[in-house]
Amino acid sequence: MNLTHLIFLAAIMVGILIITHWAAKTNTTPQQFYIVSGNLNATQNGLAIAGDFISAASFLGITGSIALYGFDGFLYAVGFLTSYLLLLFFIAEPVRRLGTYTVGDVIAARFPQRSIRLIVSLNTLLICLLYMVPQLMAAGLFIQLLLGLDYPVSVLVIGLLITIYVMFGGMITTSWVQIIKTVLLMTGTFLLCLLVLARFHWDPAALFARVTAESPYAEGFFRSGNLLRHPLETLSLHLTLIFGTAGLPHILIRFYTVRDQIAVRQSVVIASWIIGTFYLMTLVLGLGAVALVGWERLATADPEGNLAAPLLAYTLGGDFVMAFLSA
Repeated sequence: MNLTHLIFLAAIMVGILIITHWAAKTNTTPQQFYIVSGNLNATQNGLAIAGDFISAASFLGITGSIALYGFDGFLYAVGFLTSYLLLLFFIAEPVRRLGTYTVGDVIAARFPQRSIRLIVSLNTLLICLLYMVPQLMAAGLFIQLLLGLDYPVSVLVIGLLITIYVMFGGMITTSWVQIIKTVLLMTGTFLLCLLVLARFHWDPAALFARVTAESPYAEGFFRSGNLLRHPLETLSLHLTLIFGTAGLPHILIRFYTVRDQIAVRQSVVIASWIIGTFYLMTLVLGLGAVALVGWERLATADPEGNLAAPLLAYTLGGDFVMAFLSA
């Protein structure tokens, strides 16, 4: 167990519990607990939406996919970002206009049959289950890296922490945790990008040349076909990312945490800019991981690519940078 890792993790956990304690005293009504009584402004909500999305799984997964598969890995980021345009133009305001709490309420307002409500409920639970699995896997991996605990214990620790702050703090805690996380993660990712580019004297061509030399795909690293070998696979992936992301329950419920439809639109625009900037930076991180860590080492350390970002952080800044990003 590394002391630097422990200090950073302890600071984050203590901060979360302090916010939870404050929020628990503030939550006096269901509206306050579930949707902060609509009191977030557009900037706060935009940061929170972005924080919901640039999560551990996204940060690790996108960076790793780009590092291992090049062009095909970046298609994940493109699909996720495109989904926010769908949210902005077709979903956000109609959902907010109904003034309900859940996606089930929205659909039940149009189709009030009990069977429809049951199907939507089961669908929501299924989405949450499938979404939580990779999130807990990624977060558990970080706890394992930081504290050296067994992997099952790491997953249990992070799962308990999330359960505690959601149960007692409600939407106030989840919003402020996501807002703070967005600021910290964007800052840390930007710092890593600067460190990567500085290693190549701010010359992207030198970075691309090093990636081509390190990658087993050579020039093919920047072309399609390393992961998705058929056009139908690419189409299927994009449809899944665009429509799947646009229907995530924990994203849609954030449209009720602001006062009106104008704030909803502004929230999605702010979130889209943050997420788009973040994914451009993960492109630099993915390329940097191949160039500085090495493709073979990345594939050996984790065939799924989830260790690409931590290994790059450690290579560039040692324990301090890795601990900051991981925490």
